[in-house]
Amino acid sequence: QVQLVESGGGLVQAGGSLRLSCAASGSIVRINSMDWYRQGPGKQRELVAGITRGGSTNYADSVKGRFTISRDGAKSAVYLQMASLKPEDTAVYYCHADILRSGAPYGMDYWGKGTLVTVSS
Repeated sequence: QVQLVESGGGLVQAGGSLRLSCAASGSIVRINSMDWYRQGPGKQRELVAGITRGGSTNYADSVKGRFTISRDGAKSAVYLQMASLKPEDTAVYYCHADILRSGAPYGMDYWGKGTLVTVSS
C-alpha cells in the first residue's frame, strides 16, 4: 500500500504565506512526478504545480511567481510554498503522485485526502 498525507493547511489573511507538505509512505520503489492540485468552492479540481523526478517544475498561470514547489527525495516528500495569498486561492489542496510500488509493473496515480486552505480578505 502507498499513502500520501498532506499537512500545513489553515486560515491565513490575504497577502500571507503558508507551506504545505505531503509525505509519501509505503512499499515505494520509485516516485516519478509529484503534484499539487486544488479544488475551490463550486470549481473543478485544477493542477496548481508539478515537479518531476528530475526536478523540472510547472505552474498554473494563476500562481506563477507566488507559489514554489519543491521535493525531498530522501523523505519522499513534496512541498508547496505559497506566498502573497489571495482569497481566490481558497481551496482544498490535494497531493498527487505517480508512484511505482513494490510488485507493480508500472507507476500508478495516488492521491492524498486534501488539506483546506482558507484565505480571508
